[in-house]
Amino acid sequence: MGKVIKIGISEKKGKKIFDVNETQAVQGKGLINDRHYRIDNDKKCQITLIEIENINYYNKIYGTSIPSIDFRRNIITEGIRLNDLVGKEFFVGKIKVKAHDLCRPCKHLQGLLEKKNIIKEFLLKGGLRCEILTSGNIFVGDIIKQ
Repeated sequence: MGKVIKIGISEKKGKKIFDVNETQAVQGKGLINDRHYRIDNDKKCQITLIEIENINYYNKIYGTSIPSIDFRRNIITEGIRLNDLVGKEFFVGKIKVKAHDLCRPCKHLQGLLEKKNIIKEFLLKGGLRCEILTSGNIFVGDIIKQ
């Protein structure tokens, strides 16, 4: 069992991610006011998650202090191994989601963070791409469970 420790939303692609205390998830569409929200959204693009443990490890071994929100995922988790959830349905608070794929880091993220090793270090630790199966609100502090 894990929990939501941060929520990040960006209204436009490439713009600043804002740290919010809650967000509204819409089945099949995404998160309200997020750059990936679409009427007919791809199931892999509706919500993303990443583990704080992987971010903290990176910051420790490289002597950096990159804020977790800057990794541009919607949900920062703690206490759950996200890779184990690929292909499975689980709950983020009261919202049911399905993990379809790993969220691989890209050159854009690497450029924004100004670190040449982001792609290498987060290749299998960059989080999950999920489909929203039920609508509702997600809050910081929500429990994540199967």
